[in-house]
Amino acid sequence: MSDSCPVPTAAQRQYMEIDEKARNAMMAKIYKAIEDATVEAAEELKSTEWTDAPPAYEYFVSVAHQKLFVHLCGGDPETFKGGDPELAGHILKNGQNIVDHYFIGKK
Repeated sequence: MSDSCPVPTAAQRQYMEIDEKARNAMMAKIYKAIEDATVEAAEELKSTEWTDAPPAYEYFVSVAHQKLFVHLCGGDPETFKGGDPELAGHILKNGQNIVDHYFIGKK
């Protein structure tokens, strides 16, 4: 068995380029939306009697993460009800695999 990667066809290369461009654009929009939410919340809270720090960027990242997780599992991101618990388990296992592969031992 060969350890080399096959050379993609022209159609496969075209697909990969389109896919990468779409993913990059999507992620840029997501990061911008999170940054915008952080700034907007801080600005709006200035006009209130709120004295604590405004929600941090990471708070909005976690909100997006939780809602997208529930959505991916087939549940309702507003109520967190429904969804496939078996699929949720597979997604969590994938997250653990990412931790094990990319984070563990990295200093």
